[in-house]
Formats: sequence, C-alpha cells, structure tokens
Amino acid sequence: MTGIVFDIVEFSVHDGPGIRTTVFLKGCPLRCSWCHNPEGISPEPQVLRSPAGERVVGKWYTPSELARLLNRQAAIFRANEGGITFSGGEPLRQARFVAAVIELLDDVHVVLDTSGYATESDFCLVASRCDLVFYDLKLIDLQLHRMYTGCDNAPILHNLRVLSTMRIPYVVRVPLIPGVTDTPENLEAIARTVSGLPGLLRVDLLPYNRAAGGKYAAAGMQFAPQYDQTRPVRLDPSAFEQLGVKVQFL
Repeated sequence: MTGIVFDIVEFSVHDGPGIRTTVFLKGCPLRCSWCHNPEGISPEPQVLRSPAGERVVGKWYTPSELARLLNRQAAIFRANEGGITFSGGEPLRQARFVAAVIELLDDVHVVLDTSGYATESDFCLVASRCDLVFYDLKLIDLQLHRMYTGCDNAPILHNLRVLSTMRIPYVVRVPLIPGVTDTPENLEAIARTVSGLPGLLRVDLLPYNRAAGGKYAAAGMQFAPQYDQTRPVRLDPSAFEQLGVKVQFL
C-alpha cells in the first residue's frame, strides 16, 4: 500500500492544539471555487512552474515510511501537547493509507481535517483512530453546494451525524466566502444543523484567503471564482450565539 502526499509542514500552530506537523494528502473530490491548494486536487504528481523554476508536487510513501518520518518528532509533540494533523486535498480519499499510518504513530495526538465527503466506512475507518476532528461545513443548501463545490453534500451531512455518535470531539469549520457561505441564510442553516449535536466543541469561522488564486497558474490551472472576491466578508456570529453554539473567528 502507498499514499501520495503533496506537502508536509512542520511546526504548524493553526492545525490543531500545540505544535504540530501537518500532512497534506493529495487528491480531492470537491472542486471548491475558492480552493487555495489547487495542487492538492489531482491524485497524481504534477509539476508546478514559476519564475523560480519547476518542482514536482506529490511524493509516494508506504505507511511505514511516512510514520517513520513523523515519529522523529514524537517527543517534541508530547512535550508541547501537539501532534499530527492529516489534511489535504481530502485525506479520506486515501482512507486506508491514512489509517495505516496512524496505527504506526508513537502515541501522539492526531487530528483529521476533512470535508467529510466520503463513504461512511472510510470516514469511520480514519475518524475512529483520531483524537480530534476538524469538520468543514461550507453550504447547507444542496443546489448551492453543487454549484460552488461540484459535489452533493448528502455524504457530508450524513457523516457529520455519524461523527456526533462516535464520542470523538470535533470542531466544525466554516470558510467565509464573500456572498457564498457568509450569507445570513447559510450561517443560520449551519447553526441549526450543528445545534445540539453531541461532541461539538465549537464552530470556527475562517477568514477568506484572498491569495487563493496565487498558485493556479503555476499548476497550469485557471482560477475562476464564481463570486465577487472583492466583496467584504460578512462577520456575524449571531446565528450561532442565538442557538447557544460556541463560535470563534480564526
């Protein structure tokens, strides 16, 4: 068994508690208009070209090779209440590989950062081995979700309900995209969806990344957002506060 990784970022402090290493798995079923990691979409290695030259993104590992690399910092993670975060792309596209790597880690805290778009079996295979889950919710309306991500959100909402029964703490994360995910209607729908779910620690509202399109040309892709990215993002947590859902801005 092998898996493909497009980046490994050490000493990350924004992908979970403490000092962490974040492993970015290659391949994603979603096609979000605002994606800021276009090199994570394809499940195959690809060449990025820039004025500084060319580099190949996408390296294959066996579970033991990747675990051996990550375990070198296990003592640092434990001393700083940190650990490993698996992100992407979408790590559940390589669920068996990620689960195998986690089994080989040396007693470190593990976070799964996922869109939730997967079969229930793949979702449970990985989530059950993690200490914390970061769960992305973008849009509740089915038609809008299809329009802006290219995918149905039924598997995402189903796996969220599954997660709420697994006794694993989780954080729902909402990327604030101007005029798309930050609307009162969408935030109210997300608030209603997550209100009262067991295991929910809080909802994180993530700022819009205005540099999202910067890597597309290097990857030979075109950045064509279906929204006005110059529009100010609406920052209003009231929909969550009214339902007693803890919320924070990152």
